[in-house]
Amino acid sequence: MLQEILALPVEDKIFYAVLVFSWTVYIWEAYLAYRQRKIYRTTMHVPTELGKIMDSETFEKSRLYQLDKSNFGFWSGLYSEAEGTLILLLGGIPFLWKVSGNLTARFGLGPEYEISHSLAFLMLATLFSAFTGLPWSLYNTFVIEEKHGFNQQTLGFFLKDALKKFAVTQCILLPVTSLLLYIIKIGGDYFFIYAWLFTLIVSLILVTIYADYIAPLFDKFTPLPDGELKSEIESMAKSIYFPLTKVYVVEGSKRSSHSNAYFYGFFKNKRIVLFDTLLEDYSPLNKSGEKEPGTVEENEAVASESKSKPKNKKQGCSNPEVLAVLGHELGHWKLGHTVKNIVISQMNSFLCFFLFAVLIGQKELFMAFGFHDTQPTLIGLMIIFQFIFSPYNELLSFCLTVLSRRFEFQADAFARSMGRSSELYSALIKLNKDNLGFPVADWLFSMWHYSHPPLLERLRALTGPKQD
Repeated sequence: MLQEILALPVEDKIFYAVLVFSWTVYIWEAYLAYRQRKIYRTTMHVPTELGKIMDSETFEKSRLYQLDKSNFGFWSGLYSEAEGTLILLLGGIPFLWKVSGNLTARFGLGPEYEISHSLAFLMLATLFSAFTGLPWSLYNTFVIEEKHGFNQQTLGFFLKDALKKFAVTQCILLPVTSLLLYIIKIGGDYFFIYAWLFTLIVSLILVTIYADYIAPLFDKFTPLPDGELKSEIESMAKSIYFPLTKVYVVEGSKRSSHSNAYFYGFFKNKRIVLFDTLLEDYSPLNKSGEKEPGTVEENEAVASESKSKPKNKKQGCSNPEVLAVLGHELGHWKLGHTVKNIVISQMNSFLCFFLFAVLIGQKELFMAFGFHDTQPTLIGLMIIFQFIFSPYNELLSFCLTVLSRRFEFQADAFARSMGRSSELYSALIKLNKDNLGFPVADWLFSMWHYSHPPLLERLRALTGPKQD
């Protein structure tokens, strides 16, 4: 058997190595998920150390919610892996390349118009991905999230949203890809430097304009009204020299009762965004009685409110707890976590483009995936970044997860140094309850997947001795 494998052509070795590694990663992930599902199934009662922070009813709700999500993840992951394998075995990538070539040929664009051909391929590929992923997304939203009281969407709103997301994605993806391919074509021996600089500029632009121009296409952003909370947020930002310009509340409640908060912007133009579901006194999900009349779309988005009210009354955090959560988020800025993540991301991007420049001339890579007569740049990007770099990407992902947990502890410690330890402590408990987070985790699953430390570890750090 070993001699037969060694006798295979180089392109066949590459192809089968990609398949074997892909299934190895899937089996590893499935094993980790199995360990965690076992925790969900067997941990039926609140552990003693959690007795003071979680009641048995919430514990059971979170256990069942996470068990349903894990079961769903198993089947959707198996489907995704099987689909990817079949696409490779049946030559789906070269077939779609041929179809897209026939499509562009109808418009009088021959083989010399590689960028147009590539854009047609990309659009068909993303359309296929959106179509095959739609049933899974529908099931997740209208079965799992609905069952556990999180979904706030109607089917019509969901489908309109999906179409809008697809259209916006194409409007960004296609021009960016065409420019990247053009830069690679004309960049000469050092094209990888220009390609990296281009992707850096694009990523900075997207981060800058996302919340102002892209996110409002999907959600309503309104300035936080003047009052005690806004004044205290501005005062806290000023105390650490955070250049805050605006505070927004985003209408996340029309989609889900999950909550979040974040900041964005560069240099002296920082903005803070709070989900309305995070604010105890602001969330529509806490209000009873009739809602004020709105637009047709808004009325459609909340038409099912009576059947999807949150199971846990009075969700969200009080103003002092919101400030503690923001203290944590601002800690990421003050401690340079945002800049460090950007630097790591760009170092990785540069390395990947450099290695791409080294490997793009290897015809065996293209032959391994069915491209014997042509070596399109877009296909080279897909093969090298998605398949050849898979082992490296897995290792990098794990290292970034470990780093993220370290950053989260540091941000918690920063909020504690601001005198908001007790408020953050209670906020973490409330957010865990509102989002039905299960506080018991298998150590191996947690180590590999949790970018945020488990709840108990964070609470212990907040109440333990201060770290230098």
